[in-house]
Amino acid sequence: MNKLKLNLEYVYDYISEAEIFSFQEEINKHHKSLFEKTGKGNDYLGWLELASKIGINQINEIKEDAERIKSIAEVFVVIGIGGSYLGSRAIIEALKHQFSNFLEEREFPEILYAGQNISEDYLADLIDIFDKKEYAIAVISKSGTTTEPALAFRIIKDHLENKYGKDESRKRIIAITDKEKGALKKLADEEGYSTYIIPDDVGGRYSVLTPVGLLPLAVAGFNIEDLISGFKSAQQEFLSTSIISKNTAALYAAARNALYQKGKIIECMVSYQPNLFYLIEWWKQLFGESEGKENKGIFPAGMNFTTDLHSMGQYMQEGGRNLFETVISVENPRRKLFIPGDETNLDGLNYIANKRIQEVNKEAERGTIIAHKDGGVPVIKIILSEINEFNIGQLLYFFEISCALSGYILDVNPFDQPGVEQYKMNMFALLGKPGFEEETRAIRKRLGK
Repeated sequence: MNKLKLNLEYVYDYISEAEIFSFQEEINKHHKSLFEKTGKGNDYLGWLELASKIGINQINEIKEDAERIKSIAEVFVVIGIGGSYLGSRAIIEALKHQFSNFLEEREFPEILYAGQNISEDYLADLIDIFDKKEYAIAVISKSGTTTEPALAFRIIKDHLENKYGKDESRKRIIAITDKEKGALKKLADEEGYSTYIIPDDVGGRYSVLTPVGLLPLAVAGFNIEDLISGFKSAQQEFLSTSIISKNTAALYAAARNALYQKGKIIECMVSYQPNLFYLIEWWKQLFGESEGKENKGIFPAGMNFTTDLHSMGQYMQEGGRNLFETVISVENPRRKLFIPGDETNLDGLNYIANKRIQEVNKEAERGTIIAHKDGGVPVIKIILSEINEFNIGQLLYFFEISCALSGYILDVNPFDQPGVEQYKMNMFALLGKPGFEEETRAIRKRLGK
């Protein structure tokens, strides 16, 4: 299997190699604190060595449940928000046929998502699908009371029970939750749902290698053993040394922080493969929720090229120069498609006739990187040989380690998210939730109501 590569040749006009390697002492310290679990948020470091601790019994249990779901459901609904769905969705969207919902014959259930928003239209449209398709669900929440997934679960559970009856519906619900506490755990025990545990020491955005991610992936028909192997390979590489020249995760963390110190406060993660859209969404949550604290942190943005070059390309080329670009570059696509010749050549494309689409895409990528670099945008390249389970596993662990190191360089806790609570308090107050009476009065006074 090929290792992930990092190319920094397009950043050296803006920061020097010496500036990047000046972070070596800090990287040594933070790498050690991760390994010894002595840094901020060290009670949430269960993900670090998770790949080497997953047992064959758990893998087999997940695969058996996936087979059972496959036998009873055309659709499998993942109910969760943030890390509870983004990791599995990122991998599934990267690996699946991009128009699988139009294929008449499917070997595996189609994966749909709920609980990641509070849109009435979205949920009502999902119910339309449930009326017509056989389905099962996984509800993912440590507490069982997070508003978005709890609301979706209440509605979908009601539909499920009305469609199948209580006894049959219990067989179609899998709860992925806390080991011993919380509303969802209590309900799962009372109803006898099949249950998986979210480890106490693994936070949501680092949970893709737990049943949170592995079960949906297995249901979708992907090789979870290869994914775990990719994580394990990266774990062995990135935990074995803190030397920046030998650890690409440390190199990425150092480079982005060197750019940050030069005023590059926005990172645009870019892919030329549309099936990596949700992987970038996962990356945005990982870095945004981990680093964005105490008025610090690089703002994570995402773009899909070449599509967004026809919308955001102007800004990338000539807008504010407070950003840098990171490109996930894929060397080999899964499919082959050649451009035919045309006698009339009215579109003027005969100069690329008989070439593969990938060749055109790669030259668009190279040309854009050169143009953006010349326009004042440093560009980091992350290079994957191809998109498969093993390589995606490597890439996700690479980002997780980089994020942890980068957060520690900023002197923040990369494993908590205190800032997301404020919107919840305001929402609860406005909805009149019991226990928020004082907050309700205060916010209504602010709003003049």
